[in-house]
Amino acid sequence: MADLQVIVDDSTADERRAVDDAVGEHAAVTVETERLVRGGGRRRRAARQYLLPGLHALQREIGWISPGGMNYLCAVLQVPPAEAYGVASFYEMLRTTDPGHTDSVTHVCVDPACRIAGAEALQERLESRNERVRRAPCLGQCERAPARFVPGRGEDDHIPADEKAAPGAYRLPQHGSPDLTLLRRIGAADPTSLESYREHGGYRALDRAINQGGEYVLGEIAAAELTGRGGAAFPTATKWRAVAAHPGTAKHVIANGDESEPGTFKDRILMEHDPFAVVEALTIAGLVTGAENGWIYIRGEYPLVTERLSAAVEQARAAGLLGGSVAASGQAFDIEIRRGAGAYICGEETALFNSIEGFRGEPRNKPPYPTDSGLFGEPTVVNNPETLLNVLDVLEKGWERYRERGTERSTGHRLFCVSGHVAEPGLYEAPFGLTLGELLELAGGVTGTSRAILLGGAAGAFVGPDSLDLRLTLEDARAAGVTLGSGVVTVFDDTVDMRDVVTRIAEFFREESCGQCVPCRVGTVRQHEVLVEMGPSGPLSASRRTLIDDMAAAMADASICGLGHTAASAVRSAIELGLLEAR
Repeated sequence: MADLQVIVDDSTADERRAVDDAVGEHAAVTVETERLVRGGGRRRRAARQYLLPGLHALQREIGWISPGGMNYLCAVLQVPPAEAYGVASFYEMLRTTDPGHTDSVTHVCVDPACRIAGAEALQERLESRNERVRRAPCLGQCERAPARFVPGRGEDDHIPADEKAAPGAYRLPQHGSPDLTLLRRIGAADPTSLESYREHGGYRALDRAINQGGEYVLGEIAAAELTGRGGAAFPTATKWRAVAAHPGTAKHVIANGDESEPGTFKDRILMEHDPFAVVEALTIAGLVTGAENGWIYIRGEYPLVTERLSAAVEQARAAGLLGGSVAASGQAFDIEIRRGAGAYICGEETALFNSIEGFRGEPRNKPPYPTDSGLFGEPTVVNNPETLLNVLDVLEKGWERYRERGTERSTGHRLFCVSGHVAEPGLYEAPFGLTLGELLELAGGVTGTSRAILLGGAAGAFVGPDSLDLRLTLEDARAAGVTLGSGVVTVFDDTVDMRDVVTRIAEFFREESCGQCVPCRVGTVRQHEVLVEMGPSGPLSASRRTLIDDMAAAMADASICGLGHTAASAVRSAIELGLLEAR
């Protein structure tokens, strides 16, 4: 093991205990002198997936990841320390330098919804109380902006008492509406109780899936024309059928709960307040595709989600709804929880694979596609929680009733994350086909005079107040040259400095680019630099506009993943609407 000990720092007993509790049973080798024999490489690859949980455990123990703690973790998992350091330094939330004190650092969101809700004033107020503050990208709390997050030490990250109090007491703006389907249990069922979930209709869809079989489920989803709700709108049945067609059980299904798109918080609310629905739907995905391995990847800034989903998985397993024979079906399926550590790029499915496997969360080239070679190089389905809950809706109602809502080409209900200058920011559910103006009326209307509306988040596009008649469907958005993305709708009134907002969006992509490919690494930097050079009142000259357009074209044509493809979308739409003109 001497070749792995590149530094002399020793781990403490507390650090070793933290690592052993988190990953000890998954050690790559059991004896330090064991020779590398046939299968040793396989054991190391299997053990490496526990690198990120181990790093989380070390930071939770002492507030940062010390060289000694890192060395011990690397010895246990047989990961070279240089590679482990590269992983730890990749993530926003992990610290590899000693903060020098025992106090927590408060992360204050500085992205659009929080920016216009007083994030700067919140930061100043916290600093005036001698609190340490760190500017942070979107925390997924846009409906209650300005948001902050306090990573803990020695315990799980700090969760405000009012968020954990009285499970089931959470109230959505549409609470009690008979029109809700995806959100109907939120505020009605206790999210910490399997019994309560079942009392509110839980596990009926799984029963039907087991009784009718996988082909029935695939046929229902295909007939419903269910598409993904993460932004790409890929047909769900096509993805599931491709993995189901692969022989063997070395397959995976993943619930992608790493929503980091500024303005998005829908999956946080689903996972916090209806966690058993996510577990049930992912179980159906596993049984239908023949995958025995399920994963829920949760963004690091969601500690309550992690707590509730972990409890839901444990209760489902204890009830025989996960394990060697799910609900006495004879089919095996189980779920592991993985927590991210603050990286927008890990919402991209192939970057997510690398993160789970214990590598830096950098995207992979496609092809091969995940349905052929995904997690650990094996066939994999990835869906976000909203998509999975739609599967439950299809199975509970049947495809014909499901298609009665929405439009011919955009079927079913959609969740919308409405934030900014509206009377009641929050999560809203409506059938595809309502207009943008009707959605804003659901949220109590615009407060003040609307100047711009951001659709789809930082990777989306701005529209003006003249777009209130835009029908919110996939086809209408496409025809208008915009995207619904992950359902983000952020409203800005005429008091907002839009140049400041757009510059922050450009800064966001500059910071979140993984840097793996040149077009994105260089393009996001130059785009941000152009906006910074303009300052608060400089002109958007023809040369600056040309440079932004050139960078956008290069990123869209040659970037490896969607981050680079869409990094200029909001900026260019802001230019088209005249939002960057000096005021």
